[in-house]
Amino acid sequence: MMILSKDTMQIVHEQNVVPFRNRVKELATKIGMSLVNQTKLITAASELVRNMLKYANGGKILLEIISNNGRTGVRLTFMDEGPGIADVQQAMRDGFSTGKSLGLGLPGAKRLVNEFDIKSKPGEGTTVTITHWKNGR
Repeated sequence: MMILSKDTMQIVHEQNVVPFRNRVKELATKIGMSLVNQTKLITAASELVRNMLKYANGGKILLEIISNNGRTGVRLTFMDEGPGIADVQQAMRDGFSTGKSLGLGLPGAKRLVNEFDIKSKPGEGTTVTITHWKNGR
């Protein structure tokens, strides 16, 4: 795996969300990702950044363009130092919510991207990494 570009953004306020979304779109456009795949990536990223603000008062996001086996994609890593998720398996189930929402966040985001990884430790925070390949595979 090669990292072709790397950038980080701090997300601490709602006002950081739009510039973040624009940056994700910029990266997706740069690699020639289709509009449908851009929309999936941006929707998943928006959900995850909002979770980070809501549950952890923000965090840091690593934005990368990666290449692997002839494929190019955008990988986003959301890192927070919030309360963490006590039961990740439960949080990944449709309809589960601790925040009085529809509970579509994490499982919905996972369905929109090609690769999804979550690591969380109660009291230490959560890291979610998503990758969406240019051709959506």
